[in-house]
Amino acid sequence: MKRFFVFVLIFSVVGLPLFSQSIKELELQRKRMLESISMTNKMLSKTQQSANSTINRLVIIRKNIGLRQKLIVNLNQEISVLDQTIDTLQNEQNTLELHLNNLKKDYARLLQESQMRQDTYSELLFLFSSQSIAQAYRRMRYLKEFSDYRKRQAEEIISVEKKVAFQQQLLTQTRDAKESLRQQKESESQKLKTEQQKANQTYYSLKGQERNLRSQLTRQQRIANALNAKIEQLIAEEIRRAEERKRAEAAAAARKKAEASKTGIVRKQTPTRTQGQSIDYMTKEEQLIAGSFAANKGRLPWPVEKGFISQHFGIQQHPILQHVTTNNKGIYIQTQRNADARAIFEGVVTERFSLPGSNNAIIIKHGNYRTVYANLTTIYVREGQHVSAKQKIGRIYTDDENGGKTELYLMIWKDKTPLNPELWLAH
Repeated sequence: MKRFFVFVLIFSVVGLPLFSQSIKELELQRKRMLESISMTNKMLSKTQQSANSTINRLVIIRKNIGLRQKLIVNLNQEISVLDQTIDTLQNEQNTLELHLNNLKKDYARLLQESQMRQDTYSELLFLFSSQSIAQAYRRMRYLKEFSDYRKRQAEEIISVEKKVAFQQQLLTQTRDAKESLRQQKESESQKLKTEQQKANQTYYSLKGQERNLRSQLTRQQRIANALNAKIEQLIAEEIRRAEERKRAEAAAAARKKAEASKTGIVRKQTPTRTQGQSIDYMTKEEQLIAGSFAANKGRLPWPVEKGFISQHFGIQQHPILQHVTTNNKGIYIQTQRNADARAIFEGVVTERFSLPGSNNAIIIKHGNYRTVYANLTTIYVREGQHVSAKQKIGRIYTDDENGGKTELYLMIWKDKTPLNPELWLAH
């Protein structure tokens, strides 16, 4: 019994912290989801100031629905962990109470035996009736050990009673926490139903504007295509200039080598490349930056302090129009009004440009990688300037005619190939 009781105590010390750690992780996730929902709710309140339904409002509502569904899943996981914790605590409570009951029975038996001895003879008489000094010494030791054991039993009873009380307190607190989460889950479920109804109403309202939506999409696609073409052109031109510079350096090195060979002085030079061979146009410093950029894939900071991805990379279905898709070479990140765009990695600003209807854009070079930040109003950096990660580079444009939509267009390129920024940003 004592061995089993020791096992229960060890499990209490080792097992419960594991539950506690899991609960803390889930609580942190829940906190982040609630912060995201709070942010999207603020954005949604701005769109509601417009009398007309917009695609942006539908996008935000659907984002809210997704966050709310994840939050409910998180709450269910927390409740499940608390259920396991309650079962564990209850089992430990039962074991402690059983152990306490056995201790009390044993202690009652000791008291009864002690009382019976006192009724029959006194402890002093018990000692003096010994037939030898050795026997008297043994009897004295027996009486002392019996008294010490009874004292230890009493102390252990008090200790276990305190543990039982503490365990009961833990049980009560855990059950209260579970009830609080259950009520929050019911509240979030109700909010989810309301948001789903809003999404349906907004969707059918927009369905009645299909002709207007197609016209808007055509105009937006024309602007996006022009922007993408401009970016491709600028990147190709940067690469071409870098390759020409590398060829010129190689040719100069070859001439020096030829001149040195005429005078009999031969120096070790970088091997030249013949026409048609690929040229590594990066400097050693650029190669280091590129390697560091690549090594941070999936860990790069977001280009805004708070926001969510409103349009994903690649071919995407239009939220309203059936059989209509868009092909995004980057991602769109919605954020709050007056938000600034931030560099996601250290690098050098190589381009600042603008196109009609697309506001301003910046290209930052990171070796053979480049990041593009578009839909900016004010730009804070200049061409040739070195920027650090998370440095503010420009103010993101807010479209007041579209419910205060504030959206950054982010692209990542490796040489002449666009990459999916979602795979590079921290989650």
